Parts: sequence; C-alpha cells; structure tokens
Amino acid sequence: MTLDPKDRAIIEATQAGLPLVPQPFAVVAETLGIGEAELLERLDTLKQQGVIRRIGAAPNHYRLGMTANGMSVWDVDDTLVDDLGDQIGALPFVTHCYRRPRALPVWRYNLFAMVHGASREEVLAKRDRVADLLGDACQASDILFSTRILKKTGMRLRGKKG
Repeated sequence: MTLDPKDRAIIEATQAGLPLVPQPFAVVAETLGIGEAELLERLDTLKQQGVIRRIGAAPNHYRLGMTANGMSVWDVDDTLVDDLGDQIGALPFVTHCYRRPRALPVWRYNLFAMVHGASREEVLAKRDRVADLLGDACQASDILFSTRILKKTGMRLRGKKG
C-alpha cells in the first residue's frame, strides 16, 4: 500500500507517541501545518482502512507500582468465550483480554486476560474474581507472571517513502 504524503507525515509525527498536553492533536496538526479537524479525519480514515488499528496509551505498569503482572489463561467453553471475554475485558484491573486458538494437546487455553497488581497476592485475588465470573464455563486455568517489562512501541514506518 502506498501512503499519501500527508498520511505518511501524520504517522511519522505520531508513531513515537502524542505530546502530553491538553490538546495533543492540535499540537501535532500545527506541527504538520494542517488543521486539527483534517488530522482527526485522516486518522479516522487510516483506522477505517486498517492502516492503523488504534490510538491508545501504553502505560509502563512497573512505573505505576504494578510490579506483579500475570497473564491469566483460561479453558472456556467455546460457545460462551466471546461473551465472557467481553465481560472480563471490561473489568477495571484487566488491561487486555483476547481469544486465541487452542494448540491441543499441548495448550488447552483459549482466553487470555492480563491482570496487574502491586503484589502476586493482589493479582491472584483478581484472578479469583475472573474465575468467579467464568464459573462453570471454565474447565481449567493458569497464570503466567511477568519477570520483566518488554519494550512497547506502536507502528513504525521505515523504508521507501511514497
């Protein structure tokens, strides 16, 4: 796919993050010499086209005091997993929740939910809340605790322009 020069400039201007100011899109638009409305319209179009998936925060949970982070994995009834996943993803302590295909016979889990806390005990208590919500629809679960933070970055453009 070939990007319009303005769209490429928008992506390059935002790929390392938005400025931490009350009106970040206005600042980016001014930097690019376009209006804020045009910037927002172009970002929306890029999203609709699938060029970008989303614009969101990528917090460093360790710096926020959330040093015990666990990916909880669940073996959930396939007929209920989408609805239950939506409910789990809406919990305030779950940062992301998604369905993945099983890899039987080695990996039986089809629902993943990242849970953050200040201690392993806190994360395990939150995991128990998820288990209560899943009830009988869940046949097995496990939790994989993080041992280090990985670099988080969004999309990066490289190579030929145009």
